[in-house]
Formats: sequence, structure tokens, C-alpha cells
Amino acid sequence: MHPPVEPMPGYGELVRRSYGSLAEAVRGCGGCGWELSRRTWSESARLAWSEPLLCLFCAVGWTVARRAASRRLFRPFAEWCQLLPRDAAKMPESAWKLTFYGFSWSYSVYLLFFAGYPFFFDPPSVFYDWKRGMEVPGDIALAYLMQCSFYGHSIYATLYMDTWRKDSVVMLTHHVVTLTLIAFSYIFRYHNVGILVLFLHDINDVQLEFTKLNVYFKNRAGFYHRLNDILSNTGCVSFSLSWFWFRLYWFPLKVLYATCHTSLRSVPDIPFYFFFNALLLVLTLMNVYWFLYIVIFVVKVLLGQVREVNDVREYDVDSAALKKKDADLHIPSSWKEGIHLKNGLVKGKGL
Repeated sequence: MHPPVEPMPGYGELVRRSYGSLAEAVRGCGGCGWELSRRTWSESARLAWSEPLLCLFCAVGWTVARRAASRRLFRPFAEWCQLLPRDAAKMPESAWKLTFYGFSWSYSVYLLFFAGYPFFFDPPSVFYDWKRGMEVPGDIALAYLMQCSFYGHSIYATLYMDTWRKDSVVMLTHHVVTLTLIAFSYIFRYHNVGILVLFLHDINDVQLEFTKLNVYFKNRAGFYHRLNDILSNTGCVSFSLSWFWFRLYWFPLKVLYATCHTSLRSVPDIPFYFFFNALLLVLTLMNVYWFLYIVIFVVKVLLGQVREVNDVREYDVDSAALKKKDADLHIPSSWKEGIHLKNGLVKGKGL
């Protein structure tokens, strides 16, 4: 018999109960150390050798698919629409990400609201009936394969394919943390909470890329298009509000509350409790970091320092720094997507 659905806590309850659970876990971890970690790994980890190979194969597939879509679909479409050169260089990246995140978020919506899983309305249920080495349902396993392989591809893409921005190092860290969370949550069968985490994050990427595409399409074929301006402004407002609501309100109160507090009530000896919660906390801090970008952008708009919506991540990047980055990484120029502009950047572009 599972406990009744409990109401979502407030921030105060989250901090108080999570701190109490963490302190209790620390006091009960007298034997923690390398030997316990090694034994827990051998007892709890489940991964067939074919699964990482399949994930690697799919990551390569995402990269090949993106290059093909950019060369044969997105770039020709940008040229046909007669976008400005700077916008035509960046448009394929946003179009590709919008396509993936739109599909992946729609699939997580299907899992959480139409497939019978109660995790969104009852987050503690992600740990009900948890067992070491339990079977992963096929529909959830498919979501994990799609997401894990895509974030593996995204690490490569951030270095070699995407526009390089001043927060790209943080973005690269985000991809590494996310890939680690996805992979290890699958290995230790924390897939239920993983689906909830993906649902709460992918929606913002959909809105961000949609907004950026409308920014790029505002000026095309020598004309200014009012509809794209309205859509970009609407997308900016929606993105800002949903970022706070999904990542800074629902994410800590649903996910962190479940992983820090209620997980110990359902599984008192849950494996790698500190490791997973530390990664989720890092993810939360990065969400706060990017929210500061959004706040700065909104303040500049309100003060009249910015007259139109642009990508809040696109700051000026010194060309010498870009050359140093390319030299350090030994990136052939032919690998770049926006080779007619330096990595798709326009020197002198402000916030």
C-alpha cells in the first residue's frame, strides 16, 4: 500500500526537511568510503555491454543527422528566405535544437500525462517499488536512449559545431552533468525521477530556440517582418516566466524534495544518495546562473538599453579568444557549420 499523495511543499519545508534528511544520512554513514561505494556499485549497477555501444552509435547518428539537415535543409531554407548573413549562419543550430527538443519534450509529456505514470502529480512515487536491477519499461528506456545519446552528441556539438558564447563553458559543464545524471540514473534504475527532470527542463529549450528563430527571421529579403517581431517578444516573455516556473519552482519542490527527503523514506539504504543529490544541486545552481542572464536582459529592456529581443546568451566574444580556442582544440575550419562567419558570431554584437 503506497502512502497518499502529499501536497507539494514550500521552499521552507524543502530546506528544512531536506536538511534533516541529509543530516540523518550523514550520521548513519559511518562506514561510507571507497569500499562501500565499490560494493554498492557491484550490487546495484545494471548495464548490458550492448547499451553503451547503442548509445554511442545513436550519438554519432545525431551528429550525422544534424550535418545532413543543416546542409540540405536548414541552410538552403535560410538562403531561400534571404536571411542576413549573420542570422543565416546561426539559424541551422536553432532549427536543429528546436526540432529535437520539441520532439523530446512532447514525448515526456506523453509519458507523464498519457501513459499512466503518476510522477508529476505525485513526485515521491518515483521511488515506490524501487528495486536493485529492476526492469526499465520500454517507453522510458526509449526516452533514455534518445536523451543520453543526444547529450553525448551535444558535448561534441558545443565544441565543434555550435556558436561559441561567453557562457559556453557553463553550457559544456551542463551537458557533462546532464549526461552523467542520465547515464547513472539509468544504471541504478532511477529512471522515474529522470523522466520528471527531463520534462521540467526541455520545455525551456523549445521556447528559447523558437524565440531565436523568430529573431533571425525578423529581417529577411530586405524587409522587416512585424509578425516575427511579435512572436520573438512573446517567446521571450514566455521563456522567462517558464524558466522560473519549471526550473526554479517545480524542479526543486518536486524533484529535489523527492530525491533529498522522500527517497530515504521509501528506500532507507538507497545507493549513491549523496552523489546524485550533489549532481542535481549543481544543475540547480546552473539554472540560477542562467536565470541571472534572463533578469539582466529584462532589466535592460525595461531601462530602454535594449530595443529588441536578441539571444540573451550572445555576448561579445573577442576574436583573439576565438582563435585561441580553435587552436587549443585543433578544430579544422571545415568542421564548422557557419564557416562564412567566424563560428557564426558577429563581432561587436551586444546583449
